[in-house]
Amino acid sequence: MDLFKRGRAWMLDYAYVGFWQVHGFLFRVDPAQYLTPAPGAPGGKAPVLLIPGIYETWQFMRPVADHLHRAGHPVHVVQKLGYNRGTVEAMAQLAAGYLEEQDLTDVVIVAHSKGGLVGKFLMTMSSTAQRINRLVAVNTPFSGSVYANFFFLPSIRAFSPHDRTLRMLLANLDLNTRITSIYGRFDPHIPGGSFVEGARNVQLETMGHFRPIADSRVLQEIDRAIEAGDTDPA
Repeated sequence: MDLFKRGRAWMLDYAYVGFWQVHGFLFRVDPAQYLTPAPGAPGGKAPVLLIPGIYETWQFMRPVADHLHRAGHPVHVVQKLGYNRGTVEAMAQLAAGYLEEQDLTDVVIVAHSKGGLVGKFLMTMSSTAQRINRLVAVNTPFSGSVYANFFFLPSIRAFSPHDRTLRMLLANLDLNTRITSIYGRFDPHIPGGSFVEGARNVQLETMGHFRPIADSRVLQEIDRAIEAGDTDPA
């Protein structure tokens, strides 16, 4: 891939981030509207828990929320996560509290970036493991990112391939059969990619780290991952 295409993808990626950060701040919606199926949508669909990435509120994932809501899924968010700046374990504890308070079962976690790490951590917790059917992660640094080594902020350095929590999650291979990892051919933040051993890995022709969230190809693969989980006895 030539440098021009990479540079253009990087530029469009950050333009997308800027738009949704401003849009999410100025035009906030009540997440309660996603808890019941949209008019005319089929009922009985699995509940979905959205977990955004670092420095993202749940509003950043509204394209995914809208899509899944129209398909008939009750869509849940954990507003206490805020901008998801805490440790993976701390954010997982907040999400676990929500799952327990709402008494949710057979949950599909749909996550972006760091949210996928939080989702996998939830799957390791005895209090929530049985509540989760599967994890669908978009552009998640399951193996870390070498770029994190160049940052001083603890919230970013947590993505280092040497981070203890990340290495613990990476070593837990048993959970990977219930994970679908969706990623593109170029992610400027995760040069090593998002391949997960033993998981259902889906590489698309998308480019960027943030912009693929609203890409129709990614949304279709999220649907397929959820459908695969519905037919998988595991």
